[in-house]
Amino acid sequence: MGTEEIKTELNSTHLYSEFDYGQWIALPVSGPRPAARYKHAAAVVGDKLYIAGGSRNGRYLSDVQVLNLRNLTWSNLNLKCESATDITEDSSIQEGFPAVSDHSMIKWGSKILILGGHSKKSSDSMIVRFIDTETNHCGTMETSGKVPVARGGHSVTLVGSRLIVFGGEDKNRKLLNDIHALDLETKTWEVLETTQTPPAPRFDHSAAAHADRYLLIFGGCSHSVFYSDLHVLDLQSVSTYPLFYAFKKGSGVLGTALWLSRNPLVFSENCLHHAWSMLPRLMGSLYLQMEWSQPEIRGESVNPRAGHASVSIDGNWYIVGGGDNKNGCLETIVLDMSKLVWSILTIAKERDPLASEGLSVCSALIDGENYMVAFGGYNGKYNNEAFVMKIKARDLSRPKIFQSHAAAAAAASVTAAYALAKSEKVDFPEFSHFNSNGLGNNLSEKEIRKIDIDSIKEEKQVLESSLAEVRTENTKLRETIDEVSSTHAELTKELHSVQGQLVAERSRCFKLEAQIAELQNALESLQTIENEVQLLRRQKSTFEQEVELNAAAAEKQGSGGVWKWIGG
Repeated sequence: MGTEEIKTELNSTHLYSEFDYGQWIALPVSGPRPAARYKHAAAVVGDKLYIAGGSRNGRYLSDVQVLNLRNLTWSNLNLKCESATDITEDSSIQEGFPAVSDHSMIKWGSKILILGGHSKKSSDSMIVRFIDTETNHCGTMETSGKVPVARGGHSVTLVGSRLIVFGGEDKNRKLLNDIHALDLETKTWEVLETTQTPPAPRFDHSAAAHADRYLLIFGGCSHSVFYSDLHVLDLQSVSTYPLFYAFKKGSGVLGTALWLSRNPLVFSENCLHHAWSMLPRLMGSLYLQMEWSQPEIRGESVNPRAGHASVSIDGNWYIVGGGDNKNGCLETIVLDMSKLVWSILTIAKERDPLASEGLSVCSALIDGENYMVAFGGYNGKYNNEAFVMKIKARDLSRPKIFQSHAAAAAAASVTAAYALAKSEKVDFPEFSHFNSNGLGNNLSEKEIRKIDIDSIKEEKQVLESSLAEVRTENTKLRETIDEVSSTHAELTKELHSVQGQLVAERSRCFKLEAQIAELQNALESLQTIENEVQLLRRQKSTFEQEVELNAAAAEKQGSGGVWKWIGG
C-alpha cells in the first residue's frame, strides 16, 4: 500500500470519514501551496497544521504556513514578533521570523515553542522561540540555568511540563549525545545526569516519551554511520543504597512498608491517607538516578535511517520516512512501546514523498478520530504535499484492579520494602511492634479484617468478570482458529493440485528441452555439411580454372607447330 490521490470534491465534514484506517491519503488542498522544503518543523494546534522554516537548495526559510485541516487551504501566517522575555508578556515589536532549519517544534497550550536549529545568525546557546496561535505574536523566551549549547538535528520531547532535549549537531558540526531538560513552569534549564551507556552521539534521530517516565531514542546518524538502534532512558530510576541510613530497628516507617508489602489489599478510602502520609518519609530516603538501557526488541527488522519523522499515539510510536542518503525508507513502521515490538504498518512506492528525508509528521484529532499528518521532505526533489493517515483506536481497557488507588499504593510500598531488603540485611520489627507505631493506632484489628474481606470480595468480582470476558474472547478465538484451519485445509488441497500440475509441466519442459537439444545438434551438423559443400565448390571452381588454362596452353602450342612446318 502506498498513497492514494483523492480527486473527488467532498465536503470536509465527510472527507475524513471516507478514509480507510492505516492508509496514507494525499489531501486535496485547494489554492496555492507553500514552497517545497525539508528539515522544517511542524505542529498541530486545534484543527490547523503549522509549518515553520526549513531548507531548500541550501537556503534557510523563514516563513510560517498554516494548513486548515477543515477547508484544506493553506495560508501564510503574518506574525508580530516581539522581544519578549516571557511567553505571556507583550513587548516591543520586531520584524520577521528567523530563517532556520533542523529545529524542533512543540505545542504547549495554545502556543508553539521552537527550539534550536541552524541559521546564518548562529548563537552560542540554544534559543527558545514561541508563537502564540491566538494572537499571532512571536518572540524569544528568556530562560535561565545551564542552557545547552546551540544545535540542530536534535530531538525535543515533552514529558509532563518539561522539555527533554537530546543529541544533535552544534554549529561546528560536533556531534552531541548530552541530555538537558527545560522546566516550562520555571523556564529553567538543567543538565540531566545519567548512568549506564548512553546512545552514540548523533543527529536527525527521533524521540518519544512513554508513560511520562521513559524517553525512547531511535535511529539517526553520525557523519558516517546510520543507526537503527533503540535506547531507553528511565527518567525515574531509583537508587536504593541510601535507604539503609533512613531506617533503624523499630522504625514505624519501616514497619509500615513491610506491613503494606504483606497486606497489599487492605486499603480503603479511610486508610489510604495513612499510607500516603508514610510514603513521603520513605521516599525521602530515595534519590533519582536516570539510567540508560538498550532493551531487546522483537518484531520486524528495521533498516537504519536518519531524517525520519515520528509521533506517538495511544502508546504506539509511528516512524515515517527517513533514509541513508542513498535510499529512502518506504515503510511506515510502528513500535508498541509497552511491549517493545516493531511492526510494519504500510509500504509506500518508490520515490513517494513519504519515503523522504527531512519530512514532518504530527498527530491531529479530527471528529473524534486520531490522524497522522505528514508534510514535505526531500527524496531527490523537494516536496510540499500533505498526507493524512487515520489511526485505529487502541483498546486501552484493563481490569479495575490495576487502576485502583489501593493497588497503586500497594505496588509502591512493595517496591520500597523490596528495595530496602535488597540493599542491606537489617532486622525488621515485628508486626506487633508496628501496631503500636503505625496504622494500628487508628484502626482496630476487626476493622482491618473487615476491610480486608470487603477488598477481597471486590477484587474477586472484578477477577470473575475479567475471567468471563477472557472466556468469551477464547470462544471467539476458537471459532476463528476453526475457520482458519478449514481455509488452511482447502488451500493445502489446492497446493497439492498445483504441485501435481507443476510436476507435469516440469516433465513436459524436460522433454521439450531434450528435443531442442537434438535440433541444436542437427543444426550444428547441417552447418558442418554446408561448410564442406562450400569447400568442395571452391575446389571444383579451382579445378575447372586449371583445366581451362591447360587447354588454352595446349591449343596455343599445337597451332605454332603447324605454321612452322608449312614455312619449313
